[in-house]
Amino acid sequence: MSELRLPRATEIFVSFAALLRRNGFAIAPEQTTAFLAAIELLGPTSLDDIRRAGTATLAPPPERLATYNLLFDIHFGISETTALSETDQQDDVVRLQEEGDGAVDPDIAEEQNESGLAATRAEALVARRLAATTGGNVLQRLARQARAKLPKRRGHRRMRARRGSFVDLRRTLRESVRRDGEVLSLRRLKRRPRLRRLLLLIDVSGSMKARTEDNMRLAHVLVQAVPQAEVFTLGTRLTRVTRPLRLKRREQALLAASHLVSDWDGGTRIGEALQALAVPRFSTYARGAAVLVISDGLERGDHHVLRDAVWKLSLRAWRLSWLTPLATGPGFKPQTEALQAIAPFVDDIAAGGSDEAIVAHVLSLAQRRAA
Repeated sequence: MSELRLPRATEIFVSFAALLRRNGFAIAPEQTTAFLAAIELLGPTSLDDIRRAGTATLAPPPERLATYNLLFDIHFGISETTALSETDQQDDVVRLQEEGDGAVDPDIAEEQNESGLAATRAEALVARRLAATTGGNVLQRLARQARAKLPKRRGHRRMRARRGSFVDLRRTLRESVRRDGEVLSLRRLKRRPRLRRLLLLIDVSGSMKARTEDNMRLAHVLVQAVPQAEVFTLGTRLTRVTRPLRLKRREQALLAASHLVSDWDGGTRIGEALQALAVPRFSTYARGAAVLVISDGLERGDHHVLRDAVWKLSLRAWRLSWLTPLATGPGFKPQTEALQAIAPFVDDIAAGGSDEAIVAHVLSLAQRRAA
């Protein structure tokens, strides 16, 4: 008996349903069959017809519709040539206007900072494609140990414990019934620990271009390991990239993030970008969180703006760490004006020039706080 095979023309649609399953969508076999039937019924003339057929038959939940559309664009090749829609960008990007005295900025080509050794304040909007390499054993160790070693906080739900602040009346009474009403001991409850929110801010300006891809791969590992993790890029503007980094396949996640961020390897206005975290939509991400800023601190803007932004961020954060490639050892002392200005308001200024240094710092956050 010969094996039944699907027509080659249907493989791309069936593989799209499989892609949705790999990214956490509940797609039943009957829905895949209905998807194919809808495409046949429509006789689609454009990708929009296929998108609507998938939305109707595969039924992505409303809160994950943006992720569904992003996976659709990547799978059917739309995101290879175009960026995310303007609507999605407006949701996650805070655009920062240049404040000046009306003078004309130097030519962007001259300020582009090809070497990555100096900071510039000009806003250069460029696209960048991120490579999805494995990242080596360091990132694998971070993925394995993140949930166990990252800092935790006490949640509102309770769990059984030998010693605790709360009495487990239900379990105590149940045992007393088995002992004819005698209460020999009080069973206890304690608050269940939960992972603390993690806020990662990655400098993607020209002076950090040598570390940008490595930092984005590290961010993807953290987002996959910590449900409460949030990631922003900062350069001349602040961009939330958490949503694309939640895609499980790294190459798809980095591709989506590369289209969302528009100020790769551009200028440096860290202070103004961090000020955007004070807007109500983003301010909750830092409240009670372990905040990590990966940046060299080569600020060309007003240092008073940076100082004020870091001060406000430190008031909301549980712990604020600044990881810079300029730090080469435990005895590092800030030499730049920007790092000197923010030093009183951060808990750590540590090494951030390699995956090993960043991962070691992230996994030691709980011990640092306890010390």
